[in-house]
Amino acid sequence: MASSKRVFHKIQELNKCTEGVRYIVNRNPRNLERLRLAYKNDGYHLEKPGRNFWHKLELISSNKYVTAKVNHFSNGTIVESSTSEWAVKRHLFKGNDTSAYINLAKIFAIRCMEAGLTEMRCDIQPKPDGKVDKFLKTLTESGIKLQEPERIKPIQPWDMERPEKPWEVTE
Repeated sequence: MASSKRVFHKIQELNKCTEGVRYIVNRNPRNLERLRLAYKNDGYHLEKPGRNFWHKLELISSNKYVTAKVNHFSNGTIVESSTSEWAVKRHLFKGNDTSAYINLAKIFAIRCMEAGLTEMRCDIQPKPDGKVDKFLKTLTESGIKLQEPERIKPIQPWDMERPEKPWEVTE
Protein backbone atom coordinates (compact mmCIF):
# COMPACT_ATOMS: atom_id res chain seq x y z
CA MET A 1 0.00 0.00 0.00
CA ALA A 2 2.79 2.40 0.89
CA SER A 3 4.62 1.75 -2.36
CA SER A 4 1.52 2.48 -4.43
CA LYS A 5 1.09 5.81 -2.63
CA ARG A 6 4.71 6.69 -3.37
CA VAL A 7 4.26 5.82 -7.03
CA PHE A 8 1.06 7.88 -7.20
CA HIS A 9 2.75 10.93 -5.64
CA LYS A 10 5.75 10.54 -7.97
CA ILE A 11 3.41 10.54 -10.99
CA GLN A 12 1.66 13.66 -9.67
CA GLU A 13 5.01 15.43 -9.22
CA LEU A 14 6.14 14.57 -12.75
CA ASN A 15 2.88 15.79 -14.28
CA LYS A 16 2.82 19.17 -12.51
CA CYS A 17 3.51 22.24 -14.60
CA THR A 18 6.14 24.41 -12.99
CA GLU A 19 5.42 28.10 -12.71
CA GLY A 20 6.75 30.30 -15.47
CA VAL A 21 6.65 27.54 -18.10
CA ARG A 22 4.84 28.64 -21.25
CA TYR A 23 5.07 25.50 -23.37
CA ILE A 24 4.53 21.82 -22.71
CA VAL A 25 6.13 19.30 -25.04
CA ASN A 26 3.74 16.56 -26.08
CA ARG A 27 5.73 13.40 -26.72
CA ASN A 28 2.79 11.49 -28.21
CA PRO A 29 3.90 10.37 -31.69
CA ARG A 30 0.30 10.45 -32.95
CA ASN A 31 -0.42 13.97 -31.67
CA LEU A 32 -0.11 15.66 -35.08
CA GLU A 33 -2.48 13.10 -36.57
CA ARG A 34 -5.06 13.94 -33.91
CA LEU A 35 -4.64 17.64 -34.71
CA ARG A 36 -5.01 16.80 -38.45
CA LEU A 37 -1.61 18.36 -39.23
CA ALA A 38 0.52 15.26 -39.87
CA TYR A 39 1.65 14.27 -43.34
CA LYS A 40 -0.61 11.87 -45.24
CA ASN A 41 1.09 9.74 -47.84
CA ASP A 42 -0.76 10.28 -51.12
CA GLY A 43 0.77 7.51 -53.21
CA TYR A 44 0.17 7.46 -56.94
CA HIS A 45 -3.13 8.57 -58.44
CA LEU A 46 -3.41 5.32 -60.46
CA GLU A 47 -3.40 3.06 -57.41
CA LYS A 48 -6.80 1.48 -56.81
CA PRO A 49 -7.19 1.53 -53.00
CA GLY A 50 -4.94 4.56 -52.55
CA ARG A 51 -2.63 5.37 -49.66
CA ASN A 52 -4.19 8.58 -48.40
CA PHE A 53 -4.75 7.51 -44.78
CA TRP A 54 -3.24 7.56 -41.31
CA HIS A 55 -5.12 4.51 -40.05
CA LYS A 56 -6.86 1.92 -42.21
CA LEU A 57 -9.25 -0.88 -41.24
CA GLU A 58 -8.55 -4.35 -42.64
CA LEU A 59 -10.90 -7.29 -42.29
CA ILE A 60 -9.44 -10.69 -43.16
CA SER A 61 -11.70 -13.72 -43.23
CA SER A 62 -10.65 -17.31 -43.71
CA ASN A 63 -12.61 -20.57 -43.70
CA LYS A 64 -12.52 -20.77 -39.89
CA TYR A 65 -11.70 -17.36 -38.43
CA VAL A 66 -12.05 -13.60 -38.91
CA THR A 67 -9.36 -11.03 -38.10
CA ALA A 68 -9.75 -7.24 -37.84
CA LYS A 69 -6.70 -4.94 -37.92
CA VAL A 70 -5.89 -1.25 -37.90
CA ASN A 71 -2.81 -0.45 -39.97
CA HIS A 72 -0.84 2.76 -39.66
CA PHE A 73 0.57 4.02 -42.95
CA SER A 74 4.17 3.83 -41.72
CA ASN A 75 4.24 1.68 -38.57
CA GLY A 76 2.11 -1.28 -39.63
CA THR A 77 -0.45 -3.00 -37.42
CA ILE A 78 -1.48 -1.06 -34.31
CA VAL A 79 -4.57 -2.89 -33.03
CA GLU A 80 -5.61 -6.41 -33.94
CA SER A 81 -8.31 -8.81 -32.78
CA SER A 82 -9.35 -12.17 -34.10
CA THR A 83 -11.86 -14.91 -33.49
CA SER A 84 -8.91 -17.32 -33.32
CA GLU A 85 -7.87 -15.85 -29.95
CA TRP A 86 -8.53 -18.33 -27.19
CA ALA A 87 -10.53 -15.92 -25.00
CA VAL A 88 -12.85 -15.08 -27.90
CA LYS A 89 -13.01 -18.50 -29.53
CA ARG A 90 -14.29 -20.27 -26.43
CA HIS A 91 -17.43 -18.07 -26.36
CA LEU A 92 -18.35 -18.55 -30.03
CA PHE A 93 -20.20 -21.42 -31.67
CA LYS A 94 -18.37 -20.89 -34.96
CA GLY A 95 -15.41 -18.64 -35.82
CA ASN A 96 -16.83 -16.99 -38.93
CA ASP A 97 -20.62 -16.77 -38.60
CA THR A 98 -22.66 -13.59 -38.14
CA SER A 99 -22.47 -13.59 -34.34
CA ALA A 100 -18.67 -13.94 -34.59
CA TYR A 101 -18.51 -10.84 -36.80
CA ILE A 102 -20.72 -8.85 -34.41
CA ASN A 103 -18.79 -9.90 -31.29
CA LEU A 104 -15.47 -9.30 -33.03
CA ALA A 105 -16.62 -5.78 -33.88
CA LYS A 106 -17.47 -5.07 -30.22
CA ILE A 107 -14.10 -6.38 -29.01
CA PHE A 108 -12.24 -4.54 -31.75
CA ALA A 109 -14.04 -1.27 -30.96
CA ILE A 110 -13.13 -1.54 -27.28
CA ARG A 111 -9.46 -2.15 -28.14
CA CYS A 112 -9.41 0.77 -30.56
CA MET A 113 -10.95 3.10 -27.97
CA GLU A 114 -8.38 1.98 -25.39
CA ALA A 115 -5.61 2.75 -27.89
CA GLY A 116 -7.13 6.18 -28.64
CA LEU A 117 -8.18 5.41 -32.21
CA THR A 118 -11.65 6.69 -32.98
CA GLU A 119 -11.31 7.46 -36.69
CA MET A 120 -9.99 5.24 -39.45
CA ARG A 121 -10.35 4.79 -43.18
CA CYS A 122 -12.46 1.88 -44.40
CA ASP A 123 -12.37 0.75 -48.04
CA ILE A 124 -14.53 -2.33 -47.45
CA GLN A 125 -17.63 -2.54 -49.67
CA PRO A 126 -20.11 -4.81 -47.84
CA LYS A 127 -23.14 -6.60 -49.26
CA PRO A 128 -26.42 -5.32 -47.79
CA ASP A 129 -27.43 -7.24 -44.64
CA GLY A 130 -24.32 -9.40 -44.87
CA LYS A 131 -21.84 -10.35 -42.16
CA VAL A 132 -19.41 -7.56 -43.06
CA ASP A 133 -22.23 -5.01 -43.11
CA LYS A 134 -23.24 -6.01 -39.58
CA PHE A 135 -19.58 -5.82 -38.51
CA LEU A 136 -19.29 -2.24 -39.81
CA LYS A 137 -22.66 -1.20 -38.28
CA THR A 138 -21.59 -2.57 -34.90
CA LEU A 139 -18.29 -0.67 -35.15
CA THR A 140 -20.08 2.63 -35.86
CA GLU A 141 -22.58 2.00 -33.04
CA SER A 142 -19.64 1.43 -30.69
CA GLY A 143 -18.21 4.88 -31.46
CA ILE A 144 -15.69 4.25 -34.24
CA LYS A 145 -15.88 6.58 -37.25
CA LEU A 146 -15.08 4.83 -40.51
CA GLN A 147 -13.87 7.97 -42.23
CA GLU A 148 -10.82 10.04 -41.44
CA PRO A 149 -10.99 13.83 -41.34
CA GLU A 150 -9.22 15.79 -44.03
CA ARG A 151 -5.71 17.02 -43.37
CA ILE A 152 -5.31 20.72 -42.61
CA LYS A 153 -2.90 21.92 -45.26
CA PRO A 154 -0.55 24.84 -44.61
CA ILE A 155 -1.90 28.18 -45.77
CA GLN A 156 0.02 29.83 -48.58
CA PRO A 157 0.21 33.63 -48.93
CA TRP A 158 -1.64 33.49 -52.26
CA ASP A 159 -4.58 31.43 -50.92
CA MET A 160 -7.88 33.24 -51.19
CA GLU A 161 -9.60 31.25 -48.45
CA ARG A 162 -8.16 30.91 -44.96
CA PRO A 163 -10.14 28.29 -43.04
CA GLU A 164 -10.56 28.51 -39.30
CA LYS A 165 -8.37 26.12 -37.33
CA PRO A 166 -10.29 23.68 -35.12
CA TRP A 167 -8.31 24.53 -31.97
CA GLU A 168 -8.89 28.31 -32.18
CA VAL A 169 -11.88 29.78 -30.37
CA THR A 170 -13.32 32.93 -31.96
CA GLU A 171 -15.94 34.23 -29.55
